[in-house]
Amino acid sequence: MSFGERIAIKSRREIERMRDVGRFTAEILLELRERAQPGVTTGELDQIARKALEKRGLNSPFLGYGPGGVRPYPAVLCTSINEVIVHGIPGPRELREGDIVSLDFGVESGGWHGDSAVTIPVGPVAAEAMRLIETTRNALELGIAQMIPGNRLSDIGFAVQTRAENEGYGVVRQFVGHGIGRQMHEAPQVPNYGRPGRGPRLKAGMVFAIEPMVNVGSERAKVLEDEWTAVTVDGSLSAHFEHTVLITDDGPEILTRI
Repeated sequence: MSFGERIAIKSRREIERMRDVGRFTAEILLELRERAQPGVTTGELDQIARKALEKRGLNSPFLGYGPGGVRPYPAVLCTSINEVIVHGIPGPRELREGDIVSLDFGVESGGWHGDSAVTIPVGPVAAEAMRLIETTRNALELGIAQMIPGNRLSDIGFAVQTRAENEGYGVVRQFVGHGIGRQMHEAPQVPNYGRPGRGPRLKAGMVFAIEPMVNVGSERAKVLEDEWTAVTVDGSLSAHFEHTVLITDDGPEILTRI
């Protein structure tokens, strides 16, 4: 990770565009959450997402994405069940009662991007699964709370790591958050771990996608042969939450919350 990369400061007009695309992202993700029920396949959820994009005249930044020679991603949605950390590819697998599933979704509109994820229970789930979900959601909130002008970039990850590790969980290091705007992935990388007080000062107008990934067991991940699906090395459960967040003079503004 390079702290020397330039971090874009969005103008007032650009921020308004990002508010719009963030709202679209949140609206569609809410619809997907409601449709993620036992017996529904992950492929069906992807089709629901595609139709929602088409209905609104929006584009998917996920579909066809393939950095560094990785095969292009074949869907508009990531569906990561149980031990899958991120980038689960939708297909014929049915959701079952007791599963937890991360829905990671992005929108592109007019050259601007929104990105958000949520992990939800499928019907009743084990107490440990709910504790993981709630801890990861709270870790995201605590990380976002650090997004105030004058703080350092690493303060975000330190808050996430502290919350998760206090519960005995592992914080994934292989995947990180990121700046977002004209591109889905902009500078800087935003780790979910690290020592506080390091990296560039945060300034109003910066926009980051903050996305803790937390495992019940080891923080280590491995990527399967499809070149996308990342799973826990020990088969333990994983949860993932994400918001696109604007730093303002009055504190963080979550652009993908409705």
